[in-house]
Amino acid sequence: MRRRVLELLKIAGVAVVGVVLAMSVFQERLIFLRQPAGLAPRPPPGGVLERVQLRASDGAQLAGWLVRHSASASPLLIYFGGNAEEVSWIVSQRFAGWSVLAINYRGYGDSEGEPGEAVLFRDAVDIYDYAVSRNDVDRSRIAIMGRSLGSGVAVHLAAHRPVAGVLLAAPFDSLEKVAARIYPFLPVRWMLRHRFDSSALAPALKVPALFIVAERDSIIHPDHARRLHELWGGAKQWVELRGADHNDFDGRPEFWNAIDAFLRSLAMPAEGGRR
Repeated sequence: MRRRVLELLKIAGVAVVGVVLAMSVFQERLIFLRQPAGLAPRPPPGGVLERVQLRASDGAQLAGWLVRHSASASPLLIYFGGNAEEVSWIVSQRFAGWSVLAINYRGYGDSEGEPGEAVLFRDAVDIYDYAVSRNDVDRSRIAIMGRSLGSGVAVHLAAHRPVAGVLLAAPFDSLEKVAARIYPFLPVRWMLRHRFDSSALAPALKVPALFIVAERDSIIHPDHARRLHELWGGAKQWVELRGADHNDFDGRPEFWNAIDAFLRSLAMPAEGGRR
């Protein structure tokens, strides 16, 4: 009997080690669910669609779309999508007269390269620097929006470049804490290579932020967004969509109404992400 128990424990131990190794080796495939390029989006009424291709600081080509509403300098919203999102759809939405720039992550759409936390952070800064180089962008009114995984990218960018406001949809405090909640039996702290630790940056950020959260989010528990909200150092709004889940809350009118109201409130020039 004792031998049988020891054999079962040995098998269980081998299985756990195997799972840990597999999760460690293949975590990029779990975190970054790359999507192919979609059809060219349709701009909203009055918008002019422009395909954008830019070179990142290491030479990789990134691709996406810009919708602008005027040839003169206009406010701009830069969008960072979720981990399984090709971002072209977002430029078809109307954002209170703001232009919208959405560039796919590396390996998504027509963007070259391999995605990863560090390189996505660098690319976000390059995308911002490209935007402020354009004559049709009002540099004093650049807001950034991140959805799910993109919230981590947006928070990082807000900590390194001046922005007028930050919109966070289904955000989290850190990917490590999200993963630990989903996989409580795994040593996530030692395994995870991509941490997206927004909670470490939030207290120093003084720009206004909008948090949009799905009450019944089955992927990122609202507690993760709540903790980030509590840590945020600037003015903040909390919008929780009752009965909504992670992948359907953008189908609610309240989702878009909250975004429009927040963008309309950003009338003053940005003073920078940190003070």
